[in-house]
Amino acid sequence: MRGLTGTGPSRGPASAQAVSTAAAVLTALALFAAACGTGGTGARDEGPAHADAAQKAPAAAAPSPNPSQTYSKVDAVALVKADPAVSATVKRDLKPCAGDQYPVDVTYGDLTGGPAEDIVVNVLTCGDAVGVGAYVYREESGGYKNVFKAEESPVYAEIDRGDLSVTKQVYEKGDPVSSPSGENVITYGWTAGRFVQQDFHHTDYGNATGSGGATPVPSAAG
Repeated sequence: MRGLTGTGPSRGPASAQAVSTAAAVLTALALFAAACGTGGTGARDEGPAHADAAQKAPAAAAPSPNPSQTYSKVDAVALVKADPAVSATVKRDLKPCAGDQYPVDVTYGDLTGGPAEDIVVNVLTCGDAVGVGAYVYREESGGYKNVFKAEESPVYAEIDRGDLSVTKQVYEKGDPVSSPSGENVITYGWTAGRFVQQDFHHTDYGNATGSGGATPVPSAAG
C-alpha cells in the first residue's frame, strides 16, 4: 500500500502539467484557425466593396473656362468703319451681301498679351470671298486700337498658336481670281509693342512656272 501511495503523488503533478500544456496548445491552435478564417473572409469581402466604390464614384467635374479663354463680342463692321487707319476704299465697299449679312470674318484670341482677347477682322468681297483687308485690334484704355493692317488684296489673317499668320495669294498675268499661281505666308510675333515679322514662306500651286515675285509685306500699324 505504501508503494502505491508513494508512486501516486510522484505522477500526479506531471500528469496535470501535461494536460494543461495540451489544453494550451489546442487553445492556441483554435485561436490561430479563427484568425486565419476571419482574415480570409475579410479579404474576400473587401474586394467587391472597393469595386462598388469605384463604380459609384462621381465623375470629375469639367474645369471651368480660364479667364483668358473668354471674350466680349464686338460689332466688327462698326469697328472697321470708325477706324481712321482703314482705307476709304475698304470702308466704301463694306456693304451687306444680303439683308444685314456683312462679308467679314472675326476671330478672338490672344496675340498681344493685352487685358482682353485681341480681335482679328478680315474684310472680304461678297461674290468670291476675296480678302481685301485684314486688321488686328487690341484693347487699350477701354477701347480698341488698330495695331496691324494689311490691305494689299487678296489677303487673309489668322491666329496660329499665338502668332499672327497673314496669307497673300499670288497671281501671274492672266490668272483668274479663282486660280492664283501661289501664295505667300508671313508670320508675325508681338514684340516691344508692335508686330515683327518672324517667318516667311512661298508656295507655288500646281504647274505654276514662277512665283510672280514676292508680294509686298504688310506694314504694322501703330
